[in-house]
Amino acid sequence: MNEFSLPRGFHAAAMAAGIKPSGKTDLSAVVSDSECVWAFAGTRSTTAAACVTRNRELYAAGGPVRALLVNAGNANAATGRRGAQDNADLADALGSVLNVDMDAVLTASTGIIGHPLPMDRVLSGIEHLPDGLAEAGSGDAGAFAHAIMTTDTRPKTAQVTLGGGARIVGVAKGSGMIHPDMATMFAFVFTDAAVDELSLRAAFPGVVARTFNAVTVDGDTSTNDMAAVLANGQAGAVDPAEFLAALEGVMRDLARQIAADGEGATRLLTVRVTGALTEAEALGAARTCCVSPLLKSAVHGFDPNWGRVIMAVGRSGATVNIEVMTVAVQGHPVFAGRPLPYDDAAVSASMRADEVVFDLDLGVGGASGEAWGCDLSAEYVSINADYTT
Repeated sequence: MNEFSLPRGFHAAAMAAGIKPSGKTDLSAVVSDSECVWAFAGTRSTTAAACVTRNRELYAAGGPVRALLVNAGNANAATGRRGAQDNADLADALGSVLNVDMDAVLTASTGIIGHPLPMDRVLSGIEHLPDGLAEAGSGDAGAFAHAIMTTDTRPKTAQVTLGGGARIVGVAKGSGMIHPDMATMFAFVFTDAAVDELSLRAAFPGVVARTFNAVTVDGDTSTNDMAAVLANGQAGAVDPAEFLAALEGVMRDLARQIAADGEGATRLLTVRVTGALTEAEALGAARTCCVSPLLKSAVHGFDPNWGRVIMAVGRSGATVNIEVMTVAVQGHPVFAGRPLPYDDAAVSASMRADEVVFDLDLGVGGASGEAWGCDLSAEYVSINADYTT
């Protein structure tokens, strides 16, 4: 079995269709041999792209899916009625070559906003995608993971095998414009476990909230963010509790990879909050810390300036008792209702690790939450200053 093979019954194909000026792979698909039950979350942006809008409508309709088509290099967002029609035409084209209904085909576009898709090249590419699906080893998730990348520096995959042999395999992309509100970020999870769709859909929003919605790179929410899980059931029934725990584990792994690969990032920023009034407030406080440019800059400069944590928590809206609140940096206590003495040089040195962790206790309850981000470097500005030029 390939290291990043898809679960049984899933096949992937990827190719260079000429969407990206670089000539790299930019058109890909994952197809299941049988119908899939699924769960979906899309961006809450009021300027959502056509792919998000259409997928949301299909999700509400409740029908099964068989395929996912992804193009990278062009977001097909802010492209008006033409963009909506182009998006539908992509689904129709893949459905035709696969001989499945277009409503069983999900679409996802990522890349630059405000440019029409080069439909002649994309449609020509779709005609050839089935050739890749038919090849030996077409269950490889690696090529698909590379094909959906934009400014990512590396592909993002995660997998787990359940007790009965069913597998969950996740693939994601995302490096900039990351501040999901659902989850530029994609996350697609495939499983051969047989799961109850109603239970999956009921649990999915909470899992997304604790994983992809706990990631922030720069505070900007994409027009195209989405997360989906597709289950074709070919491995048979699984324990529901084990499945949901494993699903969240895969999604958490992907979320951390996205944060660590933030544009220009040199280290992962993790903020763990305990003692909160509610889980929502804990997550909100943690994510506000991770998105703070001041705290992100301090992490980049190895500066244990914990006052920026106090600031971020305060503006998050979370309930806090500052008289008993505690803050630790890399395990070093620095605040407990009052400033604590600590070795500044030692704490600064500890922040040179690949991951910098802040632990906060808000002192008002028993809820907890965790969020992930990255440091803010000059390279982030350079990447985005030159993005379209």
